[in-house]
Amino acid sequence: MPEALVACLAGLGTGLSLIVAIGAQNAFVLRQGIRREHVGAVVAICAASDALLISVGVSGVGRVVGRWPTAMTVTAWIGAAFLGCYGLLAARRALHPAALTTDDAAGGSLRGAVLTCLAMTWLNPHVYLDTVLLLGSVANGYGSARWPFGLGAVAGSVLWFGSLGFGARLLRRPFARPSSWRVLDAVIACTMITLGLTMAARA
Repeated sequence: MPEALVACLAGLGTGLSLIVAIGAQNAFVLRQGIRREHVGAVVAICAASDALLISVGVSGVGRVVGRWPTAMTVTAWIGAAFLGCYGLLAARRALHPAALTTDDAAGGSLRGAVLTCLAMTWLNPHVYLDTVLLLGSVANGYGSARWPFGLGAVAGSVLWFGSLGFGARLLRRPFARPSSWRVLDAVIACTMITLGLTMAARA
């Protein structure tokens, strides 16, 4: 098997192993997908952001970023505050299920969705650790085949976010009940607040 193909498949597997987990970004994409609210824009932002960060890591810049711990700490505190606020908003939605019907789902603005998605992505220091530092380090271990590895990792990101965002519509019927939204928002609230507290503790 050609070295480039081996590296590409390795990048695909490594990339998927890092992003297929419950987290702030995935929870947001899932909720947008269920609501069918600006899914294309959200998926595109997540995939494009990952592609950019992975490219930075593969190019070797990750080693430079790793020397700036202060920047990572500041990002961690900002990200923790943002996740905490978003978690509280989700908790408030869970406590008011009357506002969680699917008829109400289309009311969010594109601008709000885009800004929230950008914040979920770029204010999370784990994104830099996973894509720039970790994937970048692994990719550079493949030498001349590091770019096929990076391409595989990018493909994994596109595959995951596309499946999560557009596949979530299959859950729309169960979520036609306000009680289902109440459970989802309660889970999102717990996830966001826990991640925020964890991020602040490690900052």
